Amino acid sequence: MATLLLALVPGSALWTLKRRGPLDRQATVLVRKGATLDQIALQMEREGVIRSATLFKIWARARKLQLLRGEYTFSPRASLSDVAGKLKRGDIHYTNVVLVPGMHAWSVQRRLKEFVPAQVFWTLWKSDRLARAAGFAEAESLEGLLAPATYRLHHAMEPEEIMLMMVEAFRDKVYPGLEGGALSPYDTLKLASLAEKETSLEEELPRVAGVYFQRLRIGMRLQCDPTSQYARWMTGDLRFTAPTREDVRRPHRFNTYTREGLPPTPIAIPGPLAIKAAKAPNVTGDLFFVATGHGGHRFAPSLKEHNRNVTAYRRELGKR
Repeated sequence: MATLLLALVPGSALWTLKRRGPLDRQATVLVRKGATLDQIALQMEREGVIRSATLFKIWARARKLQLLRGEYTFSPRASLSDVAGKLKRGDIHYTNVVLVPGMHAWSVQRRLKEFVPAQVFWTLWKSDRLARAAGFAEAESLEGLLAPATYRLHHAMEPEEIMLMMVEAFRDKVYPGLEGGALSPYDTLKLASLAEKETSLEEELPRVAGVYFQRLRIGMRLQCDPTSQYARWMTGDLRFTAPTREDVRRPHRFNTYTREGLPPTPIAIPGPLAIKAAKAPNVTGDLFFVATGHGGHRFAPSLKEHNRNVTAYRRELGKR
């Protein structure tokens, strides 16, 4: 039958291949792993992408079409030739998903919701296998273990495949830069995440890391506001607002106001400058810092001076 079709190409078959298709709107077809030619042909006929699954299969087998897994988008009125050509070329539609420094579990989940169902995401977030793939078998979650980058995704990808891509990017691009610092690689990552969440000013990162490093060295609690906020989220309270007095007092293992040392995991994705700061913190003798109200922080070596800075910050807020 394939030979007959090819013999008819100069006439009616060529017209059939080139005529406008039945689609009245853009359509998407997912070719998933293990999908057969028969399954895809019937799916496209059922969804109105092509008129005849039989004709498509004849063309595909005559051309020895090899289906490439992916997401394919077809324009309204796409001809059978257009549809077949896109599949033959492997013209896959990708979506760029960007993970940036400062993102935490809940923001990553929202960013990936089109590709990784929420329930599956939270299961994979605790995957020992994925943590090992990132290079930290001891990690209890993937927090901080995804590389900040732009990822090209399509909806035919499996959720675990997507998460593995991100932790492998971390292992290849981020992990090597964690070694050789003042702390172990995983503790460096934790410290970097605190600095990342505390300041948006690149020039402040080494000094913020230095305050926390000095506190660790003398056995003083870190009292990092973002960890108290993170502890709130860990309890299921997902208000994404500034830490409250209740948050600061909460006896939670992630809250560095009520627990000594670094938190059990990072609290966000740290950027390369935050990691650099955590590897070589700028220890100046300062043990405290507070916002200035203008985007930066005032640092202080003593509680007395810190309290003056807090008063100045509150006075600045009162002017608004």
